[in-house]
Amino acid sequence: MLDTEIIGEPLHHLESRRLLAEARRAVPEAFDDQGRLLSPIAGRWARPPAWFNAVSPIDGSVIAELPLLGAAQVATGVEQAAAESTPWAARPLEDRALAVAEAVVQLQMHRDLLIRILAWDIGKTLPTASNDVDRCIAGIAWYLEQVGPMLDGRKPLGLVSNIASWNYPFSVLLLNVLVQSLAGNSVIAKIPTQGGGVSLTLAFALLRRAGLPVSLVGGRGRDLSEALVGHPRIAGVAFIGGRANGAEVHRRLRETDKRYALEMEGVNAYAITHFTDWDTLSQQLRAGFDFGKQRCTAYTRWVVEKSLVPRFVRMYVDTVSTLRVGNPVLGAHVDYGPLIASSKAEELRALIAEAREQGTAVLYQGALAEDAFTARQERGAYLPPTLLFGVPQDSELYLREPFGPVDVLVSVDSEEELVREANVSNGALVASVATDDPELAQRIAARLHAFKVGINALRSRGDREESFGGKGGSWAGAFVGGTHLVRAFTDGPHPIEGNWPD
Repeated sequence: MLDTEIIGEPLHHLESRRLLAEARRAVPEAFDDQGRLLSPIAGRWARPPAWFNAVSPIDGSVIAELPLLGAAQVATGVEQAAAESTPWAARPLEDRALAVAEAVVQLQMHRDLLIRILAWDIGKTLPTASNDVDRCIAGIAWYLEQVGPMLDGRKPLGLVSNIASWNYPFSVLLLNVLVQSLAGNSVIAKIPTQGGGVSLTLAFALLRRAGLPVSLVGGRGRDLSEALVGHPRIAGVAFIGGRANGAEVHRRLRETDKRYALEMEGVNAYAITHFTDWDTLSQQLRAGFDFGKQRCTAYTRWVVEKSLVPRFVRMYVDTVSTLRVGNPVLGAHVDYGPLIASSKAEELRALIAEAREQGTAVLYQGALAEDAFTARQERGAYLPPTLLFGVPQDSELYLREPFGPVDVLVSVDSEEELVREANVSNGALVASVATDDPELAQRIAARLHAFKVGINALRSRGDREESFGGKGGSWAGAFVGGTHLVRAFTDGPHPIEGNWPD
């Protein structure tokens, strides 16, 4: 057990304080005189009527105070952000590209600070946080080289609104913001309520220093949705989140002429039949636990031919039992840290308990790495891997994405049943099929209702030129990625590919 404390206070608490002090020195304009964060809106730093605590899932400590803006204040902010769009769009692409390139320089200068604060913000390990920030920087560098032909004959929409989940603040949300602004739009984004607001506020401060027309607001989703979705000055909306909230946003948008790209959850399934390459599948399984499966492309449903179930379970236990779960900032090696909040971990523990009462078998349940915590550390947000079998069809764990390290195993007797069980969620972002028979693989893959289907391989969101979207209820509106992302939030002669109501 690591017992790193000084005068009763854990050293890693002191580290988070040092990081915030370093952030105040780096971007003092982002803080008020009491050290609370402000909202960058159209070149000014707005003071909210109240703040809310940014709680680190690592140990439940408060690492900063974030702005809690009201609906009227954000509506005014939308007007101010929209006013930035016309002069920005009038600038030549070369000028906009120079400003974006300067933003990249600023992000690179403060890279290490952003990574360390991001780890505290949402509980990522330092390698995972590094990957998030570095993918953002590499991604926008690619767009800076490629964007010229993508914008040929196209014009920006105006003000684009971004409402995104907390899990990839840089490689998804911030990259989208940078590309949207490079294309000539002004941009407003919402701080994810559950986490990521501290590192994002610092990043937006750096983008403002480079002269980009980007704004960031914090507050309750129910208070800000009217301004960020329904306001007449909003020309486009990019949403990443759950199906319930996404469906409500979609209902509002499809009655308007606003452009939108709405990424929603789906149960990503891996179908396994006539298969023998367990070593390769083991490597994929282990890689799939990155960030505790808190990813929109995480595979959590394993649909397996009945005769292969015993072999799959042995492979699963042998592989997952080597994973280490613990505090990601102490220095001890861990494969993943906490879930985004103790309430999320408790929700999954309750769903597992409920499923067990209904007859579900827990085939594997891991343990936390005891040497990867400090003495008396809060551990409520940590959840080790769990494999369930025989989950009832009316269970939430059967029907929806857990967004955590909980896997569901389903045994099937036929190809028809395999396909049906893999397609349980009416559309998904990714799916895969594992089989030794190439012809069978192609036949099954063609029937899986996912935007991307891997054959003996995982699929991911992808970067740069690779398009991304979803089928069924997992997506609405324009697809993104590469040229698709640029076209999604510009007007021009080319058709916009996507998942539309018609």
